[in-house]
Amino acid sequence: MTRLGLIGTAAAIVAAAGVAFIAGRELRPPLIANSVVSDALAADAGAPIYFRDPDGKPFYSLTPKKTADGRDYRAVPASADVSFDEPEQQPEVKAAEAKGDRKIKYYRNPMGLPDTSPMPKKDSMGMDYIPVYEGEDSDDGLVKLSAGKIQRTGVRSGPVIRQPITSLIRAPGTVKEDERRVSVVALRFEGFVESVANVTTGDHVHKGQPLVNVYSPALSSAAAEYLSAFNAGATGKELKGARRRLENLATPEPAIKEIERTREIALSIPWLAPQDGEILERAAVNGMRAGPGDVLFRIADHQLVWVVVDVAERDLPQVAVGTKVTIRPRALAGRTFTGAVTVVYPHLNTQTRTARIRIEVPNPDELLRPEMYVDAEIETGSSEPVLAVAESAVLDSGTRRAVLIDKGEGRFEPREVKLGRRGGGNVEVTEGVSEGEAVVTSANFLIDAESNLKAALKGFAEAGSSQSADLSREEKTMGAKP
Repeated sequence: MTRLGLIGTAAAIVAAAGVAFIAGRELRPPLIANSVVSDALAADAGAPIYFRDPDGKPFYSLTPKKTADGRDYRAVPASADVSFDEPEQQPEVKAAEAKGDRKIKYYRNPMGLPDTSPMPKKDSMGMDYIPVYEGEDSDDGLVKLSAGKIQRTGVRSGPVIRQPITSLIRAPGTVKEDERRVSVVALRFEGFVESVANVTTGDHVHKGQPLVNVYSPALSSAAAEYLSAFNAGATGKELKGARRRLENLATPEPAIKEIERTREIALSIPWLAPQDGEILERAAVNGMRAGPGDVLFRIADHQLVWVVVDVAERDLPQVAVGTKVTIRPRALAGRTFTGAVTVVYPHLNTQTRTARIRIEVPNPDELLRPEMYVDAEIETGSSEPVLAVAESAVLDSGTRRAVLIDKGEGRFEPREVKLGRRGGGNVEVTEGVSEGEAVVTSANFLIDAESNLKAALKGFAEAGSSQSADLSREEKTMGAKP
């Protein structure tokens, strides 16, 4: 069976259904109460046969009942009971049909199949084709449903309003050291480690704290040259040149000040920690020989750390530098940290189809440790209100996105739209609707099926009329030949 046939069959089955589901409750026509009440009560048209919510909500009771705020349910007598069935035709309509005033355009398949006939006929199961009168398939593009059908199918509408569209992207990540907060202690000359301070890997050190005492002939020579110039009262370029030589060897400033104060050259000079942080690596050993560039200590500051997160390719356009992120470490239940996206890495992982983003997170208590696993919640979207509808209001076929505008009195207009961001169960509409218009948010696929069926039947009818006209012209042409 073709797609159009399936849609038509679905529409016909739904139209024949007699039970509606509203707000998660099964709602049957109130006339069902007649099977429970006594015959004497049912015969009395003035006696109530059931009770309903005073606000018109879909809540019913066979016995008197009160609402949550103490108001009585409204009694409904048999004479006031309504049916959800399709309304019967008015007498004048029946009379018009009997007199032939209403012209039948064509007959359509009773099961909703895309099959029409210019004359009465039966289908393979013996069911009569349904007549379609002029005016019933108007060209205004609207879909018209009776109140009973709307009630049975549970059609609901909501307004198009302006509201912010935000969403959360959840992704796993790992804590990393800030590369800018890692430093090493190394010599720029050949020397010897005379002694090492009582610090080991993992210890926290402060900037300016002595780590090793270093002896070097090159360092002692530069210190002697500076002291000689200083004692001679040299000024200007000569003294600056001697001092610059010590600075080029990365001699700590306190050591230079000590030479100026004592006017003596110590055998070894204390080498200081360049920053606050934890010792990641200690290679210095008492008495060792150290060459230029040999790393004696590696120190990292963890007051600010990076969180590297893998974001799915489809979510990447929503992430921008400055986006706020909430970090939840898996090892610290209940603790959250806040950071911001600082870098979106330029390459994708070809195997996982994810991109890496970098988040800077303050870590004053140093609870976040490198290589910790975390879960990141990235807040995307904008606080600026935009035109939005519920996601359930959008009919998306892959190539066509549309909503159904509720025009009132059972009339619905299919309208194509262009969409923007999604989030929180809503979707931004950039084109196609106006603020305040009502769109169908529930059971819209059934109305869409009715609309497709109507368009298909109209197309078949027009095609049949065209073929009949062509056949008539052909017959006239054949009859005109000698």
